[in-house]
Amino acid sequence: MKRTQLYLEDDLWHALKLRARQSGSTMSELARKAIRDAYIGTAIDRQAAMSAIIGLWKNRDDIADPQAYVRKLRRATGKGTRLDRLK
Repeated sequence: MKRTQLYLEDDLWHALKLRARQSGSTMSELARKAIRDAYIGTAIDRQAAMSAIIGLWKNRDDIADPQAYVRKLRRATGKGTRLDRLK
């Protein structure tokens, strides 16, 4: 865990302090939870996102053989990175 310092407007600080007191939590715990929820999401959200990409290329008709296409992208031919070869 890393230590950081935040500057909060007075109204945010008071609201966070009040919520921490009411919930029996700390201001730091509440801030971590809010940041996690806003930027990382819950485990259910992450699982839903991962499930949504399953079979993403299943019905593509512009690539005859998806496995061959991916193997070609992964092959280290010539100069540059894989991203360069996509261009």
